[in-house]
Amino acid sequence: MDNAKKIALQQIACKVRMGVIEGTYNAKSGHPGGSLSISDTLTYLYYSVMNTDPKNPDDPDRDRLVLSKGHTAPALYSVLAQKGFFPEEELKSLRHIGALLQGHPCIHIPGVDMSSGSLGQGISAACGMALAGKIDGKDYKVYAILGDGEIEEGQVWEAAMFAAHKKLDNLVAVVDNNGLQIDGPISEVCSPEPITDKFAAFGWHVITADAHDFDSLEAAFNEAAGVTGKPAVIVQKSVKGKGVSFMENQVGWHGTAPDKEQYDTAMAELNAQLEAIK
Repeated sequence: MDNAKKIALQQIACKVRMGVIEGTYNAKSGHPGGSLSISDTLTYLYYSVMNTDPKNPDDPDRDRLVLSKGHTAPALYSVLAQKGFFPEEELKSLRHIGALLQGHPCIHIPGVDMSSGSLGQGISAACGMALAGKIDGKDYKVYAILGDGEIEEGQVWEAAMFAAHKKLDNLVAVVDNNGLQIDGPISEVCSPEPITDKFAAFGWHVITADAHDFDSLEAAFNEAAGVTGKPAVIVQKSVKGKGVSFMENQVGWHGTAPDKEQYDTAMAELNAQLEAIK
């Protein structure tokens, strides 16, 4: 990846993280940790991979994204605001009564392709979208982002089996492997490891990536684009809370919002990072 493109993506991702902090602080609730861990991935998808148009969000030929780990909606909302699907000011009303942006993705929101939040269900919906694309002769791609704790759900593996059986090579799943879920480390709660071996056993093309390295993400999504005859999964190693020092690798930032002092500290850190990107 050329340096100018990388700098632009890093700047956008930093702004997406600011939106996550803005939204969860004003909501006094939400899930900043897992939202921050996928901010780079969402930035790369919406700015380098996916065919979407804020002026025509319901284009039948658009690429689709299903945020299967729907509790990390603050990151999705933030990147959609950056792209112009709705004003950034909406982020400040996250989870407020009557507001556009609620705690989990809702399909009525411009740019949101699937209501999600009940873990395990999003990947099934993504399979249905991919199958519909095959039946309709469309060439769009469907992307689904799952949490590594989420894949403890049995429904995920039913969907994985279905996708391979139907040869859904227009489906790309991303497993956000930050190692933490609401009850603690995934290794202690109900380990889904080895994640790569499991997906391979279910008939998927498996790719690994560094979730915070745009060169790694580019290589992974380029490889996924070339897969035929089977679905692809990118298992990305990430850091929960990435970008905010006191949130990184901390299980507690799952359902917990920053207070005023923490908000100020987080925004100061992110602003410093933005200034340093050159």
